[in-house]
Amino acid sequence: MKRRLVLRHGPLSAQLDVRGLVLGAVVWLAAAALGFAAIMIGQYPLPPRAVLDTLAGNGNLITYEIVVNERLPRALSGVLVGAAFGAAGAVLQRLARNPLVSPDVIGINAGASAGAVVMIVVVGAASAWVTAGALAGATVAAAGVYTIAWRRGFSGYRLVLVGIGVAAMFGSAATFLLSRADINAAYSAAEWMVGSLSGRSWPDVVPVAVGLGLLLPVVLASTRQLRVLELGDDLAHVLSPRIGRHRAAMLASAVGLSALATASAGPVGFVALVAPQIVRRILAERTPSLLTAAGTGALLVVTADLVARTAFVPRELPVGVLTALVGAPVLIGLLIRANRIGTSG
Repeated sequence: MKRRLVLRHGPLSAQLDVRGLVLGAVVWLAAAALGFAAIMIGQYPLPPRAVLDTLAGNGNLITYEIVVNERLPRALSGVLVGAAFGAAGAVLQRLARNPLVSPDVIGINAGASAGAVVMIVVVGAASAWVTAGALAGATVAAAGVYTIAWRRGFSGYRLVLVGIGVAAMFGSAATFLLSRADINAAYSAAEWMVGSLSGRSWPDVVPVAVGLGLLLPVVLASTRQLRVLELGDDLAHVLSPRIGRHRAAMLASAVGLSALATASAGPVGFVALVAPQIVRRILAERTPSLLTAAGTGALLVVTADLVARTAFVPRELPVGVLTALVGAPVLIGLLIRANRIGTSG
């Protein structure tokens, strides 16, 4: 089977990786299948036909409440949040040319969390303002990391070290606010900060869906520029004089995707770190594979959430706990591998 597929239409052409397309189709279909299974499974099990009839508008009041108002928003949140984290992680790792870079490692998620906690604890705002606070916090964190780590170019490890410091600062700020908050507001914010899809509703789905619809095309359109940036900043500026604008657009898109996903489900850890690495190791080549990474992120979150709410009945674990259990060993493995290679930045 050919590894590359070239599409041409007049003066336009595109080169597609066949294995990447196949893997992307598989992970997206698997995420959709598990999302559908999550709608069927619960304290009130539903057969596939009942779910399909309800989605088609032919269900009764009970199945409508369960499917449309409870389980479907949760399943969609899992798919969209995972996709947003997966795509954001792939973009940031390519920009920094470092597998350790992800929104949760370099402080973007911590900034989004701190902004959201301000809205929950201090302002007592609704979900729309929580989203705005997460976006503001993520933007401030990203701007700080970018400014401090930039030194006539990016060093991946300098970015990681600066990001860890920024994450610690925002994490401390969020903890301080929780310690001073009303107990009910503090409990709500603390539960959200673990990363959970419990109780997701349509207002939680809409922002991340709109964000993916607007920002994912931006990063997909910049795939070629990601390949250029992997050659190094000096050569990238020679090959593409406007590479700085493309970098800024991709960075802003990654920050926006991370912030919206964090606002929707909380800082679900390690998905943005792990999803691109899974794709890269399966494909065994240096291709951006952004859609495939997004699909892998969706599959990870949906799977983790399904296990979290069914494996420990009657208790339900936050999805962030399971993703951390998977992601932490991957992070340790990447650090060990980097140490063996002897990379420095």
